[in-house]
Amino acid sequence: MSAKLEKNVRTPQSGRLRQAMAWLHTWSGLWISWLLFAIFLTGTLSVFEEPIGHWMQPEHALVEAAHASEPPPPKVTDRAQRLQLALAFMARAHPKADMWEIWPVQRPGQGLSAYWFQPQGGYGAADLDPVTGKEIRHAPGGEQHASQRATHGGHHFVDFHYELHAGRIGVWIVGITTMIMLVALVSGVITHKRIFKDFFTFRPAKGQRSWLDAHNAVAVLTLPFQCMIAYTGLVFFADDYVPAPVVAQYGVQNTKKSFLAEWNEAGKPARTGQPLAIPDLEPFARRAEQAIGQEIRAVVLDNPNDGSMRVCMYGWNEERELIERISPSTGRACYALASGLETAVRQPGGSDTGGAALTRNVMASLHMASFGGLPMRWLYFVCGLAGTAMMGTGAILFLVKRRQKSLGEFGAATPRVYRLVARLNIAALAGLSIACIAYLWANRLIPVGLELRASWEVRAFFGVWLLTLLHACLRGEKRAWLEQLGLLAALCLLLPLLNLLTTGDHLAAQCARGDWESAGVELCALAFGLLAAWAAWKTNTRKEKCAAAARTAPLCNASRSSTLEHNA
Repeated sequence: MSAKLEKNVRTPQSGRLRQAMAWLHTWSGLWISWLLFAIFLTGTLSVFEEPIGHWMQPEHALVEAAHASEPPPPKVTDRAQRLQLALAFMARAHPKADMWEIWPVQRPGQGLSAYWFQPQGGYGAADLDPVTGKEIRHAPGGEQHASQRATHGGHHFVDFHYELHAGRIGVWIVGITTMIMLVALVSGVITHKRIFKDFFTFRPAKGQRSWLDAHNAVAVLTLPFQCMIAYTGLVFFADDYVPAPVVAQYGVQNTKKSFLAEWNEAGKPARTGQPLAIPDLEPFARRAEQAIGQEIRAVVLDNPNDGSMRVCMYGWNEERELIERISPSTGRACYALASGLETAVRQPGGSDTGGAALTRNVMASLHMASFGGLPMRWLYFVCGLAGTAMMGTGAILFLVKRRQKSLGEFGAATPRVYRLVARLNIAALAGLSIACIAYLWANRLIPVGLELRASWEVRAFFGVWLLTLLHACLRGEKRAWLEQLGLLAALCLLLPLLNLLTTGDHLAAQCARGDWESAGVELCALAFGLLAAWAAWKTNTRKEKCAAAARTAPLCNASRSSTLEHNA
């Protein structure tokens, strides 16, 4: 008998390619499915980072609504004066800075601003009065900010998506996970030889078969999107994941700094030490507008008051241009102020440093959906949800399949391993979803004036997620699924009511004033709440059927035994 058993047991190495890929797909997919589910869900939510942030600052949204009927401010007609005021401020406050940057364009939300490089590194910034040129002070805790809540807004989901709120270590964890995801995608295509035929097949209420059909459907539907989003995510941090070429080019000392300086400061001249007065910059701004065909958004002065002084004029991307172009780079024109000669011109959508930089810009734009406008964002959102569903159904499918036919991979500990996997499934899928909606609840429930308030919102996210794991470990599996899905549905469906009770704002008022960002957040919460309620109902129905089957099983066995005795 043992010889027969040995003959039937096949290892991945002894099988054909498809069987080997099935093993690779199953196990590489399992161990990263929970983390990938989290990365995909938060990445999908980050597609609408700005609307989420808008909803999470209701005071800001209501002020905007109060001024919505006012005519937009006129475009700047005194740009030359604004430039002079900003230059005078920088000469007084930061004369030794290597770079001065001025934003003189008046548009909604844009006044007169100045930026500079700090001696210790990083940017400094100041908002200036466009009439007097004096700095507008925004004191922490002052009257202007007293009524606005501090929050990370939708950027919390962005940070978690690419670094798990863990800094560079998180970037590496996400990168390794993404590479394993590409392995799982390729091995999955090889494994499912009828994958495209199975895409058109769905058999509901068939247990393992239904989960496999759902997994195949969402996988095939968004396979190009999943490959693109994974690959472009890796390219985004290519200089971190593959540092050898950068080290070979720039050496071991200050590698990253030298690389970024050449990448971001192409053509920046070296100081000569000879003094040079700053001329009127308005004529250069008009020349730049003619050269690049865009209104000037920013004026960057390198090496101010030095003989090597250079000014670069950056254009403003209009909404139409962002819809039509994949590359988000603006136009740029640079001039040597000592001679007045034009030294560089970049047309909108182009690159200063060749095809490599342009390719990187396009890859980043593809990953972040910074083109195509609102329709493209909704397409990314739907495809992201499908990818999230692919990770979730894959994790559940593994458990359903293994429970029906366990291969004893972990010996006597196999049942305990599968019980652990079941609990992790609950916390990773339902638990993370609860944590995401709890983050929005925390935004309304945490006092506005609390110190480090934004950090407490993030702590609430992780705290709720940890509680869902503890709950999953303490409760029975089916009961834990039912309770967590029910809680998710309640939190989502009650979010508009919470907003009404805490801010006085509501969905009807948002629609009436045209605040579709806030309304969109609450409508999506309602949609997800209904979906979670349906999932909880299906879980409860299945639980009752299983209980009924368990009660009738002894009767069926007794009847079968009685029949056998009668026939004998």
